[in-house]
Amino acid sequence: MRWRSSSHLPLLLLLLFIGSVSGLRICSYNVQKFNQKKSTNYRVMHTLTRIVSRCDICLLQDVVDSGGKAVKALLNFLNRYDEHAYKAVSSKSLGTSPSDMQQYVFIYKSGMVSVTGEYQYQKPQSFVRPPFAVYFNSQKTTEINDFILVPLHSEPSQAVQEIDRLYDVFEEVSKKWNNQNVMFLGDFHAGCAYVTRNDRKNIRLYTNSSFSWLIGDRVDTTVTDNTHCPYDRIVVHGQSFLKAIRPFSGKVYNFGKDLKLSRSKVVEVSDHYPVEVRLKGSGLLLQAPPLLMLLGVSVIVQSFLSSLGSSG
Repeated sequence: MRWRSSSHLPLLLLLLFIGSVSGLRICSYNVQKFNQKKSTNYRVMHTLTRIVSRCDICLLQDVVDSGGKAVKALLNFLNRYDEHAYKAVSSKSLGTSPSDMQQYVFIYKSGMVSVTGEYQYQKPQSFVRPPFAVYFNSQKTTEINDFILVPLHSEPSQAVQEIDRLYDVFEEVSKKWNNQNVMFLGDFHAGCAYVTRNDRKNIRLYTNSSFSWLIGDRVDTTVTDNTHCPYDRIVVHGQSFLKAIRPFSGKVYNFGKDLKLSRSKVVEVSDHYPVEVRLKGSGLLLQAPPLLMLLGVSVIVQSFLSSLGSSG
């Protein structure tokens, strides 16, 4: 008894779809002075919506929005654009200069992950914009269900010292939540003149082998041709977290090339590109929603019955 080739197609398509929804994409983007005025630019918001909607969790940096109107506008765009329900969690305005106060903002798909804790690092003398740690739960869609994301938008002139002090942040937040699955991400200014090869011996995230840098030193995360610098980085702690990440998924997202935008339209959003990484899914069928699994069983049964009928 053999199945006809036509009966295979629905099942194959279903399996491909189930496989495509597995895992999580985590992104980090310096969106360069994202404020209320910028949020009224429809072209910028349309592009930003397309960028953020690719991600299950997206860290935005250099958000200047103490009133929350710009972030609210972005959430409205996302929730109209996509079938997912988007939420945001934000730090307070951070900085030492009244003219340059910024927020860290995580935008996430609430059907994919949930926020179970947040913590503002309490030693502002260590950073110009102290990290704002958020504890996420992936709702059993990834190999690691609970993890901590820690952003940093470093002060360029203090990049070496601030990146090194992330080790102190790691010790504090991992103890606070009893979880060492910690990911650091953001615009570290970790390259070119700000952080040289010689500087690495003074940065514990480099000298301690427990930390893995997922965006390479030769990568260019900047838009303009005047620079070729790996400023934006993603760093994870521990082998268990590293093994839960898809190999070679740490990369820059060149949305200008992908969305076929001119350089001027790209720079209108930011002079940085986003960086991203993907977590492995916990399994194929286990990932699928109940309705999808029911449909899958139905397809298999119908295909089997069809093959019996044709053989008779």
